[in-house]
Amino acid sequence: MRAIQINRFGGPEVLELSELPDPVAGPGEVVVEVARAGMNFADTHQRRDDYLAKATLPLIPGAEVAGRTADGRRVAAILMSGGYAERVAVHQAGLIEIPDPVGDDQAAALLLQGLTASALLRQCARIAPGESVLVQAAGGGTGTLAVQLAKQFGAGRVVAMASSEQKRALAARLGADACVDSRLAGDELASALSEANQGRKLDVVLEMSGGETFDVCLEALAPFGRLVSFGIASRQPNQVQTQDLMRTSRAVVGFWLVHLLGRPEVAAAAIAELFESVASGRLEVVIGGVYPLAQAGEAQIALGERRTQGKLLLDPSS
Repeated sequence: MRAIQINRFGGPEVLELSELPDPVAGPGEVVVEVARAGMNFADTHQRRDDYLAKATLPLIPGAEVAGRTADGRRVAAILMSGGYAERVAVHQAGLIEIPDPVGDDQAAALLLQGLTASALLRQCARIAPGESVLVQAAGGGTGTLAVQLAKQFGAGRVVAMASSEQKRALAARLGADACVDSRLAGDELASALSEANQGRKLDVVLEMSGGETFDVCLEALAPFGRLVSFGIASRQPNQVQTQDLMRTSRAVVGFWLVHLLGRPEVAAAAIAELFESVASGRLEVVIGGVYPLAQAGEAQIALGERRTQGKLLLDPSS
């Protein structure tokens, strides 16, 4: 089979298109013919081995797929690795049946980023009706879903941060009440956030930038507000002083999807809810591009440079 394999850590050039042996199903496993493999910003971290979990070489990246089993069932799956390939062996317990109204693109796009958006708002932020929510990277795969889900979960006002006018227009179309240019910094960003939330402090911030943006957004939180950190795109980690949290009655919450997957009953219920929302037309999945397998490097460059909207996918058949 064809697959993207990493034999050394580094830039996009280490994503090598390779001919590898077909996977063999072990006990309790099924081989899935991959129709779509999802791409995530975390994949760029894994490629350099600077993610939360250390990688082992050689490695086939890719943590989510949608495809078909040999008996014709349409399934999706969350993986530890192996998604950037024509075929992958998946344990039966990890297979997720795809409802007929949900396409392969939508299914692959909903797994990691849909689960992340849902968990950020529910398990981490514990969003309450009427609260204000700031969504960073609102034009991306997680952000486009988080904007919509925040509204569905009862947010009173959703503020979207994005780096281009086109992405901000997309967030507004998906339900954001106000948009802020994420390229702003310091006092300009603080002022823009205040104006976007009608002069009030924010109740919830979904934060994936790190660095100075993290500090500004933490300062923008209201008493009893929650900042949920789920990424460090700037690669600039932050330190939080406990006395500052006490003085302001604010909370900083971390999120890593691995821990949600450790609660399979919670993850399964969230995925079922996401699929139902897409099938009923209440949730739009924005696909920013479907790349041939051989262009995985180009796709990761576009992802890392934030030139894309919505979810990026790989088509192993092309």
